[in-house]
Amino acid sequence: MHATFAGRLTGRSTKWMVLVFWLVALGVGGTFGSKLMDVQNNEASSWLPASAESTRALERLTPFYDPDTIPTVVAYEKKSGLTPADIAAAKEQATEFAGLEGVEGKVVGPIPSQDGKAMQTLVNFNFGANGWMEMPDTADRLRDIASVDGGTTFITGSGGQAADASEVFGGIDGALLFSALGIVILILLVTYRSPVLWFLPISCSVVALMAAEGLIYALAKYADLTVNGQSQSILSILVIGAGTDYALLLVARYREELRRHDDRHEAMAFALHRAAPAILASASTVVAGMLCLLFAEMNSTAGLGPVTAIGVAVTYLVMVTLLPALLVICGRWVFWPKRPTFGSDEPTQAGFWRRSADRISRAPRKVWAVTTAVLLLACLGTLQLDTSGIPTAEQYTTDIESVDGQQMLADHGLADASNTLQVVANADEADQVSDALAGIAGVGKAGDPVVKDGTAFFEAPLQGDVASPTTFTSIEEARDAVHAVPGADGLVGGWSAIYLDTKIASTHDNKVIIPLILLVVLLILVALLRALTAPLILLATVVLSFGAALGLSTLLFVHVLGFEHTDPSFPLFAFVFLVALGIDYNIFLMTRVREETQVRGTRAGSIVALGSTGGVITSAGLVLAATFAVLGTIPLVFLAELGLTVALGILLDTMIVRSVLVTAINLDLGQRIWWPSRLASRDESELGSPPEQPDPAARSWEPANVG
Repeated sequence: MHATFAGRLTGRSTKWMVLVFWLVALGVGGTFGSKLMDVQNNEASSWLPASAESTRALERLTPFYDPDTIPTVVAYEKKSGLTPADIAAAKEQATEFAGLEGVEGKVVGPIPSQDGKAMQTLVNFNFGANGWMEMPDTADRLRDIASVDGGTTFITGSGGQAADASEVFGGIDGALLFSALGIVILILLVTYRSPVLWFLPISCSVVALMAAEGLIYALAKYADLTVNGQSQSILSILVIGAGTDYALLLVARYREELRRHDDRHEAMAFALHRAAPAILASASTVVAGMLCLLFAEMNSTAGLGPVTAIGVAVTYLVMVTLLPALLVICGRWVFWPKRPTFGSDEPTQAGFWRRSADRISRAPRKVWAVTTAVLLLACLGTLQLDTSGIPTAEQYTTDIESVDGQQMLADHGLADASNTLQVVANADEADQVSDALAGIAGVGKAGDPVVKDGTAFFEAPLQGDVASPTTFTSIEEARDAVHAVPGADGLVGGWSAIYLDTKIASTHDNKVIIPLILLVVLLILVALLRALTAPLILLATVVLSFGAALGLSTLLFVHVLGFEHTDPSFPLFAFVFLVALGIDYNIFLMTRVREETQVRGTRAGSIVALGSTGGVITSAGLVLAATFAVLGTIPLVFLAELGLTVALGILLDTMIVRSVLVTAINLDLGQRIWWPSRLASRDESELGSPPEQPDPAARSWEPANVG
């Protein structure tokens, strides 16, 4: 941020103008942001890649099958054996099901199992585009009707899963937000040791979140921006975490400058001038990394990109405008009980991180070599990472009725009647397509085709779990068989096909987006540090940190938590958040190293930089790790895995990679890290160490409007 502008922004009159502007933005953003759920698009099309076969099949299925239809299974189990009276009662209940609101088509069943101990009835519901939200109440109505004397009933199938998911995630956005805020407040209280100061960063983070949600609502309403439940949940976590990180960096620099300047407006002008470039680089890295997601095939992943990018961009603006204004409005008393007084010593230059830097400087090459070896060893854990997908029975961390119901059906040899292979083909070749499916393992006998306008549609039951590798194999074999029929122009869809296409698209996105994000991050680092060697080293350390975090978390998944599988999109999501956010701490450190290098030299500057930024970066890492760890409170395995991995990776970045590895490399290579800039060829032996408390009058510029 330009020095003159920084001075004007924190002037005696402009601070009030900034405050009024954001109060208005808060009012407008809060009004529209509260309606964000109204414009969410949670239909299949908002998640699936447009090019996927299951997506194209849905389009051709429109004349036959409404994509808003929710197949729901009422499953019965009686371990002592079903009686004729039980089956008769189930038939009467099926008649009652047909009279429920939203029922579409014919109720099928009850269908008994061969062992005579279980049966199922299929009911299709259709409540329109957002019908999934109606399923919890609908499931309750089914439970009120369904019963078997001496037995157990389950509401399962797609409708049961939707109902359970709604129950699990009901109010989760608010719970996530308040949990994250509570943890952040606790960490800020410990960090600042002030009962007052924490309120300003938290308030600014809330303002940023509401303003961002208001803007995203407007874009979703009038510019076709896709927002779904996943992107909205991640948005709140990201804004709170990133906003607090930026606040910690700015407040730490402001506290330094308050010891050097008697006037708090002048101190903030200097602090903002020094800290804003690092915050801008950090925010730009996250924004650019998130926008790389636009190149994803998965619509849900591509939609997440602009939503989170907007959130981070708004957060940056709030933290470099509103937060400085509030700090200078409040004055030094906000740091009570340890107010930084003019002329007092800077405690960070004699603290833990300064002592750590001194210890590393005694043998930097040995330190970075050993650290690298340990991190590489941790990377070996990725050999046990299984990204084939999470079977239905393993998707939740708690017992779920719909999951138990599906397992019960499988135990009694009943296929889930709601999970079918859906095939569309040219009507003239319908018989050949049906014959081609015969004999494929896991695929039952296809029903009679329905023909409309020259297109035939028919279904065949699938025997395995909707998301199991065995079922995926059946889908692939079915597609090969259908595609091999000349002139059929056949497509295979259905829920299992959707899961398979999600896996295929996620694998593609991993291969495309991860290298793209690395390139973008590298370019930003080169522009920020005006060098090539240092950015390449930093990028390598972040990738190493990601590998170590993924390896360690995989070992925890498999051997401690019992999570044997991960979602195909898991590596990409973990990479995006760890690299885009983890690079922040290297940016915070290295911008300070470069600043100190100008007057002290690289080695001395690295020691001072770690001493100055160590505490604030550690606090920032704890905040961000804690906010992502909150995801682990959601009883969904994917989010638990993601939260744990990101939290672990951030702690590695802050505690080991940034503080030990990067500092050791800086101390070992010295000025060579700045190649090919002029700093790489400068004779550092001629540089002296300036006083710890430089004379403010010696600065080369004067901030405007601070008098």
